[in-house]
Amino acid sequence: MDSSTLEGLDFDLYETLEIEPSCSINDIKKAYRKKALLCHPDKNPDNPNAAVEFHKLTRILAILSDEKVRESYDKVLRGRKEAALRHKELDNKRKKFKEDLESRERFANSQKDKKKSEQEEIERLREEGSQALQEEVRNVTNKIRKEHGQEDPLDASKYRIKIKWKAAKNDESNGGYTKDMILKFLSKYGDVNVLVLSAKKKGSAMVEFKTKSAAEMAMNCEKGLSINPLTLEWVTAPPPSTFRGLEFLIKGTEFEGMTMEQLTKPDIRKRFIEKMILDKFK
Repeated sequence: MDSSTLEGLDFDLYETLEIEPSCSINDIKKAYRKKALLCHPDKNPDNPNAAVEFHKLTRILAILSDEKVRESYDKVLRGRKEAALRHKELDNKRKKFKEDLESRERFANSQKDKKKSEQEEIERLREEGSQALQEEVRNVTNKIRKEHGQEDPLDASKYRIKIKWKAAKNDESNGGYTKDMILKFLSKYGDVNVLVLSAKKKGSAMVEFKTKSAAEMAMNCEKGLSINPLTLEWVTAPPPSTFRGLEFLIKGTEFEGMTMEQLTKPDIRKRFIEKMILDKFK
């Protein structure tokens, strides 16, 4: 019998006979007889695999009874076990490496989340501090203004004005007015916080000025297009007026030389308003 007899063996011969690799030839024969008696085809007529199992035992006996073939088989078996051990160790190393990597990733993510949480907390505290500081500054400013009889300039809701003009329901030109045009008219008097044209009703808009003086000047002066004048009115009850008439802003005979008819002309009114605003803030 030669080593080719070992080809195709994918199972452990010693385990099949339930003996140790160090056992003697007599131990092998005893184990064979014990197994053969149990799986002999004559004793297992209902088992279609009995003949195959019996033949397997006979082949095991033939291999392990031949000293040279058994020696070759033992080398193959040791090689398989060593390879299995190396594979197991490699798997363990891979498993440990994977576990270490996952552990480091979890730690890195936890640190990242912690840093993000700390940064968010810092930003929150900073925002709260900023808001508290702004509120304190506003309170102090309001207190000083009230002591001097002035209003809070941040209350822009007091400076909202409704604007109306003639425009048919289906008029695509909206009576000749656009948002940019109205904004240009109103910006002459001061900063505009917001200007909204009604989406449902033609010929209607609302403006909110940043300052009281700008709102009052617009209320008193702005007429819009001469062919389709604007009508301005306060959204809520108007605040106490500080706009004391055109004569307060115009010097001497400058006002005497003006007539309301002249002031309604767009080009004259524009130049007049620009000069009026410049004089007021000198």
